[in-house]
Amino acid sequence: MNLFMDSFWRALAYCLHPKVIMLSLLPLILMAVIVTGLGFMYWDLAVDTVRTGMEGSPALGWAWTWLERVGLLSLKTVLAPFVIILAVTPVVMIMSLLAVSFMMTPALVSLVGTRRFPDLERKRGGSLWQSVLWTFMSVILAMGALILTLPLWWIPPLAILLPALIWGWLTYRVMTYDVLAEHASSQERVELMKRYRFQLLGIGVLTGAMGAAPSLVWASGALFAAAFVILIPIAVWIYTLVFIFSALWFVHYLLLALSKLREEPIIISNEAQP
Repeated sequence: MNLFMDSFWRALAYCLHPKVIMLSLLPLILMAVIVTGLGFMYWDLAVDTVRTGMEGSPALGWAWTWLERVGLLSLKTVLAPFVIILAVTPVVMIMSLLAVSFMMTPALVSLVGTRRFPDLERKRGGSLWQSVLWTFMSVILAMGALILTLPLWWIPPLAILLPALIWGWLTYRVMTYDVLAEHASSQERVELMKRYRFQLLGIGVLTGAMGAAPSLVWASGALFAAAFVILIPIAVWIYTLVFIFSALWFVHYLLLALSKLREEPIIISNEAQP
C-alpha cells in the first residue's frame, strides 16, 4: 500500500511539472482539433440521421406514445443526441488514451527515470511495433467486452462498474507495457505484471472511474445542444488530463517496483548448482 499511495502522490505532484504541462499540450490540441472538427462537420447530419431512424422505428412507437401521454414528448429531441454521445464516448476515450500513450508516455518515463532512477539499467525489453501490436489487441478485446456487456448497462450499479472495469483493464494493459518497454526485460515485465496484477488493475480502475467525469460533460451536451461545441474540447481536455495522471501513476509505481525487483537476491536451486 505504501508503494500504491507513494506513486499516487508523486504522480499528482508531477502533473504540475512545467515539462509535463508543456508535453500535455500536443495530444490535447490534436484531440481537440480532431473531435471538434468532426463535430462541426457531422454533428447535425448524425443527429438528423439517428432521429429519422428512431422516428421510423416500429419498435420505438410505444415509447413515443408513452412520452406523449405523460407530457414529456419534448424529451424526444434529446434522445438522438444522447444516443450519439453514448456511441462516441468510447471512441473519444480510446483516442485520448492512445494519444497520451504514444505521444507522452515515453517522455514521462524518461523524465521520471532521469530524476528518480538515474542508475536503473535500461534493458529495452519492448519495441515500438510490439507496443503497437499489444495496444491494438488490448483495444480490440476492450471493445469486445464493451459490446458484450451493453445489455447489462441497464442495471444501475453495473452501468457504473462495468465501464470502469473495462477502461481500467485497458489502461492497465497499455500503460504497463509502454512504461516497462524501455527499462525492463521481457521476463521482468511478465514478472511485474504477474506480481502486481491487482494493484496495477486497481490504478487502472480508479483512473477509469475518474474518466466518468467527461461523460457528464457529454450528457450535458445532449441537454444543452447550443453549448455542445464548447463542451467537446472540455470533455477531451478532461480525458487527456486523466490519462496523463494515469501514465504518471503507472510510471512511478512500475519503475520503483522494478528497482525493488532487481534488489532481490537471486536464488539458485540445488539442481542448477554444479
